[in-house]
Amino acid sequence: MNAASSRRARRALAVVAGLVAASLSLSGCLYALIPEETPRSTASATPDASGVAADLLPFYTQTLSWSDCGAGMECTTVTAPLDWDDASAGEIDLAVVRSRAEDGEPLGSLLTNPGGPGASGVDYVRNSLTYVVTPELRASYDIIGFDPRGVGSSTAVRCFDAADMDAYLFDIPDAARDTDAWTAELEDRNAALAEACEANSGGILPYISTVQAARDMDLLRAVLGDDKLNFLGYSYGTYLGATYAELYPERVGRLVLDGALDPSVRSAEVGATQMVGFEQALRAFMADCLLAGSECPFRGTVDDAMADLGALLASVERDPIPSADGRMLGADSLLTGIIAALYSQDSWPFLSQALADVLQGDPSLAFTLADFYYNREGGVYLDNSTEAFFAYNCVDYPPDTDEEMAAAEARVAAEAPTIAPYWGGPDLCDTWPAPATGVREPLTARGADPIVVIGTTGDPATPYAWSVALADQLASGVLITRVGEGHTGFNKGNSCVDGAVEAYFLDGVVPDDGLTCE
Repeated sequence: MNAASSRRARRALAVVAGLVAASLSLSGCLYALIPEETPRSTASATPDASGVAADLLPFYTQTLSWSDCGAGMECTTVTAPLDWDDASAGEIDLAVVRSRAEDGEPLGSLLTNPGGPGASGVDYVRNSLTYVVTPELRASYDIIGFDPRGVGSSTAVRCFDAADMDAYLFDIPDAARDTDAWTAELEDRNAALAEACEANSGGILPYISTVQAARDMDLLRAVLGDDKLNFLGYSYGTYLGATYAELYPERVGRLVLDGALDPSVRSAEVGATQMVGFEQALRAFMADCLLAGSECPFRGTVDDAMADLGALLASVERDPIPSADGRMLGADSLLTGIIAALYSQDSWPFLSQALADVLQGDPSLAFTLADFYYNREGGVYLDNSTEAFFAYNCVDYPPDTDEEMAAAEARVAAEAPTIAPYWGGPDLCDTWPAPATGVREPLTARGADPIVVIGTTGDPATPYAWSVALADQLASGVLITRVGEGHTGFNKGNSCVDGAVEAYFLDGVVPDDGLTCE
């Protein structure tokens, strides 16, 4: 991680879920858009405004106007309150895309969220529908992608232009790491970013939170004409879904939360646990790499290879490698690229080649991996996922205590020694213009119908223990365990997981709690 992303790790890395799609793209498996279909009616269903307060009725009774937006899909815009606690405070727009049920007789709408926070659900559905859900679900549900408030084509957080964002994310500080001058330099950068976000985001920053976004989801449920919410949330999307269930347990339909965040865990512990998870995934990668023989740039045991990687990181820390576009590859950006590839086992060959290239003085593939992490291409940021990530986390997570930070740093040093030297630094959220309003506590959603939680044993970004914890916290939680590597478990080729999820969504068959899928 570079200086900026190391600060993110300490606050809460919290999974840039766009990496799910990025990893697939790198491995050559990003699916094409679905073919054009015969146009169907664009009429909206009758909204469900039952039990809605009078001041919110204009939002819940709005009629949607859908239009063809290509690839057989329809798009619309939903108007939501800027502040759900004060409906008179203003309005925001929510961008929505719909892929109609292919059999023509939908069971209802199935909302999806790819995570982040900050990843675009509209782009996720439009560009990667066959990765989002299986053919069986596409046949039986209207698949709904939406950009949460602050994200993408919805009313969005705006901060830097591309050049300034490059400088923030990739420029190597002038001062030596962990010196007072280094800290001051990064604090100045944080202050400049926070000021730009405040100046360019139109006053929305205090309202970019998971609680507000979960209330938006209930509005989407209602205007789509569903009396209960059906939802498939990946990564951070599990926290969004669990928050919805806590707020509206009586409106929970069929919820699947895949690759869970533990809502009770505070920021420093989130960051430390993720760093330990990535270190473990890095060791798994090394074991696999060493089996490849001459194709692997490392030799000896896994411990030997990890030591050599540590030496490589230290080397580029001392002597950064210039790239053709003028950026310098230091240890932070190299670690960002490494972490990007660890989200999916399919990307391990690219990581092996990137490290081999760096050993030969070529940083291009390492920067390609880092650029996928930030959804950057050709010097252009394809979305605002990084800014939205900052906005959500700074409002969702209360500040850590000194004791919490010390415990997190000690754990990373002990359990993630390869990553530890490059983890830490001033916290962007210390200068964020909107106050932290979130709390970290268990979510129980008492009274909700069964909620399925999926955890993958080798998930580096949302460690398996978090899925276990969320399933235990939810009063109606049911845990499915996928034994394997990589981030999230559904629609990844495991027939046991896929079959259980499909039976739940299609027929209401609740999986056995504790189902283990090898």
